[in-house]
Amino acid sequence: MKIFLYYVGRARDTHANAMAEEYIKRSGRFATCEMREIHPGRFDPWAKHPSARKILLDPAGKALDSKKLTGLFDRDLVFVIGGSDGLPSEWKPKADILVSLSALTMPHELARVVLAEQIYRALTTLRGHPYPR
Repeated sequence: MKIFLYYVGRARDTHANAMAEEYIKRSGRFATCEMREIHPGRFDPWAKHPSARKILLDPAGKALDSKKLTGLFDRDLVFVIGGSDGLPSEWKPKADILVSLSALTMPHELARVVLAEQIYRALTTLRGHPYPR
């Protein structure tokens, strides 16, 4: 399984960056994981990852608990977090699922940390690791 976490916008907060990178590094023990900045005008997740499930983060998306999110981990996954202007409107209808991390507004760097932790939590749950207890 391969997991890609893409985000729009420069990651400026070094502390949040370090936390997100740490969770992605830990996740690498269980699956191939990659996190990187993208520019929507120069990146097409559907062309780059045609067979992966595309999960776009959007405030109007479906609220999932950790167990339901874990249920999505059955093939390669592409997660995309938008920038301050969100994601391109033409991407949303093509997404396999739109997910909301919270009804609260949060900085994009914090959203990356939360998502990276949830990816790690899902992978450890699937492997029977004690972390998610």
